[in-house]
Amino acid sequence: MNCWLLLPFMLGIPLLWPCIIAAENSKTEEVRHPAGSHLRIRRGWMWNQFFVPEEMNKTRHHIGQLRSDLDNGNNSFQYKLLGVGAESLFVIDERTGDIYAVQKLDREERSLYTLRAQVIDTTTGRAVEPESEFVIRVSDINDNEPKFLDEPYEAIVPEMSPEGTLVIQVTASDADDPSSGNNARLVYSLLQGQPYFSIEPTTGKIRISSKMDRELQDEYWVIIQAKDMIGLPGALSGTTSVLIKLSDVNDNKPIFKDSLYRLTVSESAPVGTSIGKIMAYDRDIGENAEMDYSIEDDSRTFDVITNNETQEGIIILKKKVNFEDQNHYRIRAKVKNPQVDAHLREYHTEASTTVIKIQVEDVDEPPVFLLPYYIFEIFEECPHGSSVGTVSATDPDQRKSPIGYSITRSEVFSVDDNGTIFTTNPLDRETSAWYNLSVTATEKYNIAQISSVPVYVQVLNINDHAPEFSEYYETYVCENAVSGQVIQTISAVDRDESIEHHHFYFNLSMEENNSSFAIIDNQDNTAVILTNRTGFSLQEEPVFYIAILIADNGIPSLTSTNTLTVHVCDCGDADSTQTCSHKDFMLSMGFKAEVITAILICIMIIFGFIFLNLGLKQRRKQTLFPEKSEEFRENIFRYDDEGGGEADTEAFDIAQLRGSAVMRGRKPRRPARAEMRSLYRQSLQVGPDSAVFRKFILEKLEEADTDPCAPPFDSLQTYAFEGTGSSAGSLSSLDSAVSDHDENYDYLNELGPRFKRLAYMFGSTMQSKN
Repeated sequence: MNCWLLLPFMLGIPLLWPCIIAAENSKTEEVRHPAGSHLRIRRGWMWNQFFVPEEMNKTRHHIGQLRSDLDNGNNSFQYKLLGVGAESLFVIDERTGDIYAVQKLDREERSLYTLRAQVIDTTTGRAVEPESEFVIRVSDINDNEPKFLDEPYEAIVPEMSPEGTLVIQVTASDADDPSSGNNARLVYSLLQGQPYFSIEPTTGKIRISSKMDRELQDEYWVIIQAKDMIGLPGALSGTTSVLIKLSDVNDNKPIFKDSLYRLTVSESAPVGTSIGKIMAYDRDIGENAEMDYSIEDDSRTFDVITNNETQEGIIILKKKVNFEDQNHYRIRAKVKNPQVDAHLREYHTEASTTVIKIQVEDVDEPPVFLLPYYIFEIFEECPHGSSVGTVSATDPDQRKSPIGYSITRSEVFSVDDNGTIFTTNPLDRETSAWYNLSVTATEKYNIAQISSVPVYVQVLNINDHAPEFSEYYETYVCENAVSGQVIQTISAVDRDESIEHHHFYFNLSMEENNSSFAIIDNQDNTAVILTNRTGFSLQEEPVFYIAILIADNGIPSLTSTNTLTVHVCDCGDADSTQTCSHKDFMLSMGFKAEVITAILICIMIIFGFIFLNLGLKQRRKQTLFPEKSEEFRENIFRYDDEGGGEADTEAFDIAQLRGSAVMRGRKPRRPARAEMRSLYRQSLQVGPDSAVFRKFILEKLEEADTDPCAPPFDSLQTYAFEGTGSSAGSLSSLDSAVSDHDENYDYLNELGPRFKRLAYMFGSTMQSKN
């Protein structure tokens, strides 16, 4: 038997699918569809697939029909639908086998559903046929617009780029089925951005269509549209925005803001002073706006440097200016970019320039000396007031103030108002051959304007010093010396300075009548002394004095007489004067040893005396304080005895407690307590008289002065001495240390209730105990 599964219209074309129903156990056979498709038949069920359009608005959309070949139309068969989507998305008519879609389907969510069908015999409740699977495909419709997934778009392109330069490529995506017609085929177009940009319709590449200048506009917003269905009517579209920024290139040269700058500089300004600033502007930014300033003409007075942070040109002073020499300058400066690419040099053919006029300001300048330093010469021994030389200074300003001169810290030279330096004291070249002076020039119209110049004075030599021996000579001659024997070689010195080399002449004095010695001038500023006889006697003439004349070659020549002492020596068998010099050396060394020994003895005596005094002082201290030789330090004694209170009058003996642990030997004197008792009684009898106190203090002072055991330093001693004036008399407990049997305390009962306790303690009770 044959049956047909009829599907509704799909895409406006009715489809009729054949279903061949064969008997059970029949052979499978292949039937060709008129359209050329093949269907494979299997035991009463035809395997096939159903198509349903997406986004159908009907509540029940008929998809197709399932029919068993065993169904005879008596409504005894029940059709069931199983699988994902059954009963929720798809339902089946249990009697007819018609399949319906009960919800709207979206292919982009799911494009294929696989279901199972089953036929049950209602009379027996058993399945007529085994379960069979079939497929429901959701066919695509153009229900999704193109979307740009990489938003936002931003691109940077250099300014002045040529046409056709690629800027960026944008891409859109369409969720529709690309295999279903033109639903997902996109084309791109430019909604905003002409005439500077263009886009390729199929690739989405944005390109430059005309040159752009960043200085006119530095960024552009371009709107791109993407359409599906290759832009045909009914196509869906999506848009996006692209921000295109232009990066800077060095296509602008710097230009000065002003064509003329006026600056001023003080003539007192030091080299390197900043005079002013010049400024150029460049429409470029960043490295392309860096500037380099320079002076166009070769100026030796001014220069310009570039401030790399502010891109300003700073005019500095390269050489000091003088108002009196030139009071104004005119220079020209230029500016350019330090780095320019080769293809951009056409924009920098001629550098921008400006004129700078600089006015020099006049200031009150200090005097100026004609020379940076002065050197003068003067002979020594010149008279007081001799002229040394003249210095000269002038006021460089236009008013030409008179100049005064002075010399600081000099007692030998002075200067007058004309700048002439003269001497105030005699000069001695041997004392000082050069003098370094400082002459100060002061404007009289403005004494604050001063300047100084160094002056060097050389004292020239005159022959004012006669030659003399170069050293002290110890000369000896042996008793057995023969005639013509050399005993000494002498030389001379001269403190004068000679233009030529010194030359000295030696000769014996004309007054020298002693013919025992002779002198020979060696003509090399030395001379030899030699004997003029044979044999000398130590007993008859132990010493000879030879007067020697020494003359120099100065003008005029000066001559001096120098005495050479010759000692006669017993040379013995050695026949040499070295033994004599050795004896003298030993004699001098012996004298020195005696002096050193005496000094050491004196030092030892002094130290011995010092040690003796220290020992005596230490011994005296030990005698005055014998207790310090023992273990002597602060000690704390603790007693656990508890007193009986005021009622206990027999617990302690006050006299024993007040006894001294160390009894010092002292001179016999009245007992202190007896003395205090006597003074107390006298105070009661005499009354408030200062004589009693004075006497008491004087006695205690004398006692302390005569005490040999008193400390050898200032001390403060206090005594408990009560004066008179109280009707109750003395309440001191000093007297309680001594037991006087005749003392009567009954008068305490008459002093009132405050003394009742004392009266009880020291009244009749004490008497009864005694």
